[in-house]
Amino acid sequence: MISIVIPTQNSERQLVPTLAALVQGVTGGILRDVILADGGSSDDTAAIADAAGCVFLPGINDPGVRLRQGAAQGRGRWLLFLSPASILEEGWAREVSSFLEMVERCGMGDRATATFRLSVDGYGFGPRLGEAVAAARLAVLGRPRPGQGLLISKRHYERIGGHPAGLAAERRLIARIGRRHIHVLRARVLLPVPGSVPADPEQAGP
Repeated sequence: MISIVIPTQNSERQLVPTLAALVQGVTGGILRDVILADGGSSDDTAAIADAAGCVFLPGINDPGVRLRQGAAQGRGRWLLFLSPASILEEGWAREVSSFLEMVERCGMGDRATATFRLSVDGYGFGPRLGEAVAAARLAVLGRPRPGQGLLISKRHYERIGGHPAGLAAERRLIARIGRRHIHVLRARVLLPVPGSVPADPEQAGP
């Protein structure tokens, strides 16, 4: 049903828990394949991709082109874009399956999009503030935080032109979709505290 596209660049440390969380999609029967669109890693990202059975696309420098080419490789009718540090929490596969069944039943499958609720790793005030800011940003601006996840039908993605070229590819794709058209799923995605891991250029916000 879905293909997951993850842009990587020296992401070996982040990838293992991210890929482990995707096993729910396999056992739930909704995950078709995982594509790692790589920007020229010099660590063991490629080896991790091979061990996990992911498709590895090496050496694509432009972030937007990288994501678009990764999407083109996906065999699923739906695309889910994540970051290398996006850990989907328990129950995500059931939630995504229910959402896809609902939009297909309502005849909205070719234009519906969704993102996950954000959970920031860690204890104390800082992570909770980050979650509140991200929720407000999504409610007011209609823009999920990079890495929060974007679920979109492949047909709709291609119709709006996919990710444009350049470093602001994710932000510009969200602008093409429009703030009123992104459904927030009940399932959560766990992200690290900002600055706790090296940022990839394509994951940088404006």
